[in-house]
Amino acid sequence: MASRTLCKSTTSSFLSNFTAIPGARTGCRSFSSVPVLFAPRQVSPAAAKERAAAREKSKKKRKKFQFFRQYDKKDLETFTLCEAIRYIKAFEVRWQPDVPKYDIAIKFRTKKDGPIVRNQLRLPHAVKTDIRVAVICPPDSAAAREAKEAGAAMVGEDEIFQLIKAGKIDFDRCIAVPDSLQKINKEGLPRVLGPRGLMPSVKLGTVVEKPGPAVRNMLGGSVYRERAGVVRMAVGRLSFTPEQLRDNVKAFVSSVKKDAAIVSEQVLKEVTEVVLSSTNSPGFSLNGEFYKAAPGEPTVQELSVA
Repeated sequence: MASRTLCKSTTSSFLSNFTAIPGARTGCRSFSSVPVLFAPRQVSPAAAKERAAAREKSKKKRKKFQFFRQYDKKDLETFTLCEAIRYIKAFEVRWQPDVPKYDIAIKFRTKKDGPIVRNQLRLPHAVKTDIRVAVICPPDSAAAREAKEAGAAMVGEDEIFQLIKAGKIDFDRCIAVPDSLQKINKEGLPRVLGPRGLMPSVKLGTVVEKPGPAVRNMLGGSVYRERAGVVRMAVGRLSFTPEQLRDNVKAFVSSVKKDAAIVSEQVLKEVTEVVLSSTNSPGFSLNGEFYKAAPGEPTVQELSVA
């Protein structure tokens, strides 16, 4: 009993020599079941305030750049369609008229992570005439006969499946009837056709009961898709007359605006610029006018034969 009392008094006198200094950090940690490695770190008020300010700054920066970058178009020079055609033909003077193509780029003010515009359009004057369409349906069905009459390059099921698996995808568009869609999924073809944009889809109108109208539409049509806030599509060949190009540009712009109006119900999507270019020329921002008579300007008829 005496030894126990002596030990206690010795310990008390020993600990009394280590009195805590005000404001100093003690080396002893209070008892806790949490390992030292996982114990929460104490952050000074100044450091916590600095971190909070950095987080707020990062948040504002992300919010600032949530839209695709737009340039100031206040002093941008714009052109009528015929003026743009005249300059583009000067850039393409060394090429045959059937080689270069006119392209239209429609630029949006839209969010980076918002829904996109995507559709298919049959232009009044076809640009591409070498499109090959494959129709996946039973080879002896009425749908197969209808597809062949409409001009499909490939019609059938098993034969097309084997070609796709072998990597011999010799077609530009793919249509399927609803009954064949299940076979496509069973054969594991979506992982081959999907990345190439060839997978038949109900949403895109490539899964149909009667493939004839869809084939005819594809043979004279084009697919467009928004990328980085811009929709691009070939709208004519250099051999087109100004009137033919005008019809195609008008049809394309109207279709894209209609699609954008539907998407705008979910998120802002505003057309800011329409640019006409060609295979080897720069882009010319259009002002919406077809022709403006001016001294020295060629007439529409002269542009048609130039």
